[in-house]
Amino acid sequence: SPAGLWHFGFMSLSSAQADFAPYFYDNGPYSHNGNLALFSLSEDTPVGTQIYCLNGTDPEGQEVRYGLSFDPGSKEYFRVDPQTGNITLVEKLDREVVERVTIFVMDANDEKPEFQNMPAFIDVLEPGSSIYKVEAVDRDTGSGGSITYYLQNPQSTLFTIDRHSGVLRIKSGGMLDYEKTKTHFVTVIAKDGGGNFNGKEQFLSSSATLTINVIDAQDTPPSFIGTPYFGYVYEVSVPGSEIFTVIAKDGDVGNPNPIRYSFDDGDDGVFSINKTSGCITLLTLPIYLKREIFNIKVRASEVSPIVVIRVVDLNNNPPTFYGENGPQNMFELTMYEHPPEGEILRGLKITVNDSDQGANAKFNLRLIGPGSMLRVVPQTVLNEAQVTILVEDSAAMDYEKHHFLTYKLLAVEIDTPERFSATADIIIHLLDTNDNAPKFSSDYYIARIPENSPGGSNVVSVTATDPDSGPWGEVKYSVYGSGADLFLIQPASGIIYTQPWASLDAEVRSKYNFYVKAEDAEGKYSLAEVFVTVLDLNDHPPAFNDNFLEKTMVIGAPVKIEAVDDDAEVPNNVIEYAIMKAEPDNNIFDINADTGEIMLKSYIKSMAIIQNITKQRDFTWSLVVQARDRGQPSFSTTAVVKIDITEATQLKGGPLGSFLMQGRNKPLQILGILAGVISLMVIVTVIISTATFMRNKKSNRILPNRRVRRRPRKQHTWNLKNPFKAPENAGEKFRVEEEEREPEVIVENINHNNNVVRNWPPPPCAPSLPPPPPPYIPGQRQWAIPTSSSTVAPKPKKKPVITRQDSVNKALVSELKMRLEQKRMLEHR
Repeated sequence: SPAGLWHFGFMSLSSAQADFAPYFYDNGPYSHNGNLALFSLSEDTPVGTQIYCLNGTDPEGQEVRYGLSFDPGSKEYFRVDPQTGNITLVEKLDREVVERVTIFVMDANDEKPEFQNMPAFIDVLEPGSSIYKVEAVDRDTGSGGSITYYLQNPQSTLFTIDRHSGVLRIKSGGMLDYEKTKTHFVTVIAKDGGGNFNGKEQFLSSSATLTINVIDAQDTPPSFIGTPYFGYVYEVSVPGSEIFTVIAKDGDVGNPNPIRYSFDDGDDGVFSINKTSGCITLLTLPIYLKREIFNIKVRASEVSPIVVIRVVDLNNNPPTFYGENGPQNMFELTMYEHPPEGEILRGLKITVNDSDQGANAKFNLRLIGPGSMLRVVPQTVLNEAQVTILVEDSAAMDYEKHHFLTYKLLAVEIDTPERFSATADIIIHLLDTNDNAPKFSSDYYIARIPENSPGGSNVVSVTATDPDSGPWGEVKYSVYGSGADLFLIQPASGIIYTQPWASLDAEVRSKYNFYVKAEDAEGKYSLAEVFVTVLDLNDHPPAFNDNFLEKTMVIGAPVKIEAVDDDAEVPNNVIEYAIMKAEPDNNIFDINADTGEIMLKSYIKSMAIIQNITKQRDFTWSLVVQARDRGQPSFSTTAVVKIDITEATQLKGGPLGSFLMQGRNKPLQILGILAGVISLMVIVTVIISTATFMRNKKSNRILPNRRVRRRPRKQHTWNLKNPFKAPENAGEKFRVEEEEREPEVIVENINHNNNVVRNWPPPPCAPSLPPPPPPYIPGQRQWAIPTSSSTVAPKPKKKPVITRQDSVNKALVSELKMRLEQKRMLEHR
């Protein structure tokens, strides 16, 4: 059964004696901390639950203690900690059990009596009896809160007061007389019964003054003024003539009543009197008067006031709630969650009524409960109204947050001092609907799985929850997307695993992403994205292109070897190089562990140093080089590197020699660049020649006939400077010298240890003479054809020892000389 309304039983609060009493904090209705205002508790609350915390303070800062007490014979359902105020349930609740509560505060006599209706001004009709009831209160308890009333100077006054009730009366034998004294001043003293304060007994009192205005009572009849009266009628008087006016006044001058005039006797019907003014007038002509003297008796009467008696309604009926079968203080309703906003809760048939009249029957309606989900209409009621409750916040009426809602419907009077009120409980049971889609615990999931994991391996578990009840809260999982081909998911548990046939290889593909879908029974769903990283295992050793490598090393320049590791990630594919063995000597080479560059020791500058170290004339070395990756476990491989060591030679060409030296291992690239340069020069020469020819052809000048004198044939010697030797100046890069002698092209070898001179082979022979000039034709311009001659150095007498490096160098230089010769021939055509 639903929770009943509990009014907490006897609770005592004790505190140290001080000037002011301790008090509870008012933390508002339905708070769980404060003074138990409108506190409610469900009957299924487990025993031992802390249900409330009393919270109070003392103005002087003294220690406050808390307590609970129950009516005799009633079960003690609750227990309070006297220091903290925590209230604990100690007995199982039953909704049909109701307890009344009284709160006591143990107090000292520290409060004076306070008048509730003094000082005051009152009006009292003479003669008067009971005049006024003086009221004073003392907030102390016991004797300190009892009050006795006294009058100041009681012997010199007409008044007396009842010491206990505070009723003020006229003394016996005395009376108020407006004509003697119109105002009286009475000082009343209220004194408490005394009590302990700071260890001593003390009495406290207060005084106030009552001002009494005496109202004149109608106890004196009216009297005529200026009597006796004499009036005269003349022969010439006409009907309507004023004869005389009488005047009377009320003897009660303090509160006089109006006077009415009339004839009692003697007017014989020939005179009339104005009832209000007392004016007597003639009604007929004097000739018709039968007597000469008329003795008329005039009555002056007070007009008695009209007393209107109104039945005054007393506020003796509180507002009351009614259901279909009479008064009712609890209403229940069952409905689906999230009703439309503004909808009327038609299942609640509530009427409220106050049987009083006028202002006593005017009250406000208020709905108190969680949030602002509902609204009550009307909010102000006079006498009676049908109560309508509307939905204000549909979203908040959520079954997943509240299976039921409990509200208090309050009716509180507005303009009455009593402020009567009534309360009704409204309990709304919510029914669930499928208003929620499943929701993943995260918008995305990141998973890692080692490569080569067997098929069916678990990858990651996803979780989605649907707060709806029944089948609406059951979630079914599925995966889809281009990256989901290798993966499956268990529909009920959300565990993602690989296909039975799946083979993961980080070197083939290391990243997968796809979507996972959580769907309820009606098709409401949500999505999350899954990112799977295939972790690279060190399953590939480093590998050289060939297990036997041949390199030529020029002293001062390194040679580089390179191995490749097919693993996908660092450090599995990071390679370190090391020289394991070198023959015939282990002490002349270093290797860069990161790049694989093999170089001579820094102190080896020439072949002679190598020869001095090794005591051998062989400059061909065999190295066993190891390439090891940094994975766990680590794999390695070795290769044999054969290195021929030679000294550097430099063409006397400066930058060109340097370029040739840098590209010594790439002869095709060098030849391609040189061919491009030569081709560019040929094209420029052809363009200049064509332009010159066209200009001369268009000229009208007749050139004189010039004789071509031929020089003796001489051979131009190609003096090819050492490409590995710095040039002395910029003009000595490549130079054709015309000399009578026949020089030899000699390449110096800077290896002074073996003193072997290596001579370059002669370049191919160029034509000794250009083709003969064309015969002179009259009318055409005579052309002067330049001549050129060259000589080729003879072969050296001694054939040098040719090594592999020498063969490469010879081929390179031979190709270079041939290109230069072709260029020169084209320039002289």
